[in-house]
Amino acid sequence: MGFTPEELQAARDRLVPDVAASGLRVLFCGINPGLLSAATGHHFARPGNRFWPVLYASGFTPRVFRPAEQEELLAHGVGITNVVARATAKADELTAEELREGGRLLAEKVARLRPRRLAVAGITAYRIAFDDKHATIGPQERTLGDTRIWALPNPSGLNAHWTPAAMAEEYGRLREAAFAEH
Repeated sequence: MGFTPEELQAARDRLVPDVAASGLRVLFCGINPGLLSAATGHHFARPGNRFWPVLYASGFTPRVFRPAEQEELLAHGVGITNVVARATAKADELTAEELREGGRLLAEKVARLRPRRLAVAGITAYRIAFDDKHATIGPQERTLGDTRIWALPNPSGLNAHWTPAAMAEEYGRLREAAFAEH
C-alpha cells in the first residue's frame, strides 16, 4: 500500500463511498477521509488509525478487519460514513461551515437509512456539525428521528489522550446499547 506523496496529494478532495445499508444497528461516522483513505477507497486506512482494532476489541467484529474488508461490516449490522465527504490531509483543514453542512447532510442520510445508532467518532466535529458545544463522549440527548446519537473518541493515532483500551471500553458501551435493543 505504498503511495508516493504525489499520489496521496492527488487524492485530496476525492470521495470515499459509504459502507451503508438501511436498518443498521450502528452507522459509524468519521470526521472526513484522510488522503490514504481517499487513495485506497477504504475508510480508516492509515495504519496508525485505531478504528479497526478498537472495533474488534469492543466486540463489533469477530477479528480485526483490514480496511479493504470494510464491506464485511454490513453483515455485522455496522456501516461507515463521514461528516464531511471530501478528503484532506488533516481534519483541521475543514471549515466550521463544512462541518455544519456535513451535519445537515448526515441528518438527511440518517433519515433515509434509519440506523439504530449514529456513532460520530470525533467529539469536536460532532459539537460543530450539530451545534452542541457542551456535548461529551457517550450517548447524546439529541436524536435524528428514531436514531440515537453517540459521540465517540476519534480513533486517529493523533488522539493520544484516549488509549486503545479506553476507546474499546467506550465503543463497547455503544455496542451493548445498540445490540441490546430488539
